[in-house]
Amino acid sequence: MNYNIKHLSLYLLLALIIGIIACSDDDGEIEATGDPMIHYVRVTPPESSDSLLVAAFQGSLIAIIGENLGHANQVWFNDQQAELNPVYVTNQSILVGVPTAVPKEVDNQVRLYFNNGDSLAYDFQVEISEPLIEAMKSEYVFEGDVATIYGNFFYEPLTVTFAGGVEGEVLPASTEDGNVINVVVPAGAQTGPVTVTTNFGATESDFWFRDDRNIVLSSDPFTGWWNADYVVDALAVGPDDPAPINGNYIRIAKPIGAWEWTEVAGGPASAMGDISKNFPEDAIKNPEDYNFKFEINTLKPYDNNTIRLNFGLQSEINDAYFWQPPYDSKGQWETVVIPLEQMFAAYEENGVTPTVNPDGYWTRVMIFDGNALDCDIAFDNFRVVPKTLN
Repeated sequence: MNYNIKHLSLYLLLALIIGIIACSDDDGEIEATGDPMIHYVRVTPPESSDSLLVAAFQGSLIAIIGENLGHANQVWFNDQQAELNPVYVTNQSILVGVPTAVPKEVDNQVRLYFNNGDSLAYDFQVEISEPLIEAMKSEYVFEGDVATIYGNFFYEPLTVTFAGGVEGEVLPASTEDGNVINVVVPAGAQTGPVTVTTNFGATESDFWFRDDRNIVLSSDPFTGWWNADYVVDALAVGPDDPAPINGNYIRIAKPIGAWEWTEVAGGPASAMGDISKNFPEDAIKNPEDYNFKFEINTLKPYDNNTIRLNFGLQSEINDAYFWQPPYDSKGQWETVVIPLEQMFAAYEENGVTPTVNPDGYWTRVMIFDGNALDCDIAFDNFRVVPKTLN
């Protein structure tokens, strides 16, 4: 019922628009009396009728204005046919949506076909979006393994180039709407942005592949007050340990009871050492420009309890920021992204305001809540990085 009402409302709106167009542009004739002509293309809202177009993006609704158009039965943009409803065709106007499919042959024309076999072409460009890169499932992927990139407008044929100028092998997409790329990481891929290129442009990612900037908690080597025993040595991983992605990492594999304090890692700046100074001063002043990231591998689901994070503060605050369940990477390394302003807003709610300290900052990762957790979680590469390329 809601589906029908939604579409009925859309049809009524379109009928209203075409009616207004007809009233404003039609001379009242019903039958075509001469050769068809296109005068211009414009946007559909009547209040913007003076906004003429020479191009439009996929999916845009446009009005083709001219003379003797009433017998048009097809509208094509490049090599893609648009859906044409006869209700929205009059002698003086055609209301039509630009096809969303990507053209294989581009002539930058809109072409009308008529009942008598005639056709009419008009210069008009369909603007195809260049690739939009949003995120990587894991920013740390081994050579020869498959990296997953999320975004949009990933139109084939496409290439993925890693820092170092090497291209990966693009595998068939796992979705049909152009928003996922699966690519084999090539030999020689280096730390830095990745670039996705299609026939319609090239885009460099804001994130970095194997991002090693501003790491504020690592285990290379272990520093801090708590739980050196949780550190997995990259040179001595056991058969049941996840493969190391960037040197040593932290793994907590034990049942955690309700209200049981489990300090995972951290300590004051004096105990953490120089790594505590990696929190950028600009991030303290402008958190909206930064993300807090880390890699996680849940060998058992994080489905209970609370992971508490304390970074960029001057003291130990147990309620600084709660990263709540659920989360399950199913035994694979994945990248978690938390907007830094979101963390800082939680700090403010607890009466704490981050301030710049050239001597470094407190660090704490703790698991604590009133619910038990059968925990088997690995962490690595806690870092604070810009949201966009500098």
